[in-house]
Amino acid sequence: MPEFAVNTHRRQPYSQFKFRVKWDGRVVAGVSSVSAMTRTTEVVAHREGGDLNVVHRSPGRTRFEPVTLHRGITHDVAFEEWANLVHVPGAPGGGEVALASYRKDVVLELMNEAGQVVLAYLLHGAWVSTFTAVPELDANGAAVVAIESIELQVESWQRDTAVTEPTEPSGRS
Repeated sequence: MPEFAVNTHRRQPYSQFKFRVKWDGRVVAGVSSVSAMTRTTEVVAHREGGDLNVVHRSPGRTRFEPVTLHRGITHDVAFEEWANLVHVPGAPGGGEVALASYRKDVVLELMNEAGQVVLAYLLHGAWVSTFTAVPELDANGAAVVAIESIELQVESWQRDTAVTEPTEPSGRS
């Protein structure tokens, strides 16, 4: 199968800088980076009773690593509101979990240079385990933009196979 079945003229892979993140049916403003989505399956080694010299390997439990989202601080409170569902500030006893709504399904969409969605991943059962409201502030540092972040624990993720390769505009009139 060719690398690009629809756009056979395309020679380079998609860029990593054009993407968007959605939850609750809306695009989350200003997300500037998303950590790698990594899935790891444990290896279980075992031997047969009749042949102790051969070690067989089988798949064990699969773990989905946390996914971290970063964005410049604005007045949009989407990160903070979601983080507050896991630890409700001011609640008696030091906080409680909003069990009905603290988990969300997140959509990560990768786009081509023309802004067309080319790949999408569905992150299932995500919840905020770490919220950084304000980064370390340093007047002498090189950072220009203050960044907030959330780390999401995910139950699983999968590619959205309903998203297929679009026909890219040719740029010719």
